[in-house]
Amino acid sequence: MEAVRSRDAPGGGTESGGPQSPQELPPLLPSPPPPPSPPSPAIPEPPELPQPEPTEANARQLLLDEWGPLGESLLLPPRVTWKLLLLRRPLYRNLLRSPNPEGINIYQPAPPTGPTRQPLEALGNFRGWHIGSEELQHNLSWTVKQQCVNLLAEGLWEELLDDEQPDVTVMDWYEDSRLDACVYELHVWLLAADRRTIIAQHHVAPRSSARGPPGRWLQVSHVFRQYGPGVRFIHFLHKTKNRLEPGGLRRTRVTDSSVSVQLRE
Repeated sequence: MEAVRSRDAPGGGTESGGPQSPQELPPLLPSPPPPPSPPSPAIPEPPELPQPEPTEANARQLLLDEWGPLGESLLLPPRVTWKLLLLRRPLYRNLLRSPNPEGINIYQPAPPTGPTRQPLEALGNFRGWHIGSEELQHNLSWTVKQQCVNLLAEGLWEELLDDEQPDVTVMDWYEDSRLDACVYELHVWLLAADRRTIIAQHHVAPRSSARGPPGRWLQVSHVFRQYGPGVRFIHFLHKTKNRLEPGGLRRTRVTDSSVSVQLRE
């Protein structure tokens, strides 16, 4: 009879029908360790509670801490509250939008830049500025940027502007580009409610002294004092000079423009 081998038998296997020896089972492996217990879920942080709205007395004290003793005698009309002033902060605040459109630091020399064919609006955040240009002779031109500040919309009130006549401080920084003898002009008008009647004005067009290294920052500033009643708007305009070169327009840059209102000492 032909022997039949089992596929599972090692080597020659056992003959069919013959006595089979019991198979040895492999030794038992130790049981795997249990999986680590999952970490306890993090205790959720309690939600931040809304800050309680300050009382009139608290709002007044917070503002007086900022303004100093000059504000202690300030009388508010019924429609103006200290809480509203704390929210709007119309005093001691720069009222211009985008005062540093190109993100330039006045505490460092103006970063070197060559001529460019890009429009000014593509070089920064000029939100709030009305931008124009004026052509001049000898490949020169002015870039004109201006804003008109509505003082009542910023949180000031008629009685303060007319009776107290707080100081109005205007400040600006421009690059000593040496593109011409005069590379910068500043023009500011304090206007009545019709935005046409001029109550006070200031104009300056400094000329370069050619002293010191080119590219440094130069400051201009002016304070309007006791200008008379009726001021409702401040029109701020500055002009910077450019020169057209083969690669595009080489510009005079300006930064950190500001218009602010302070209590009169």
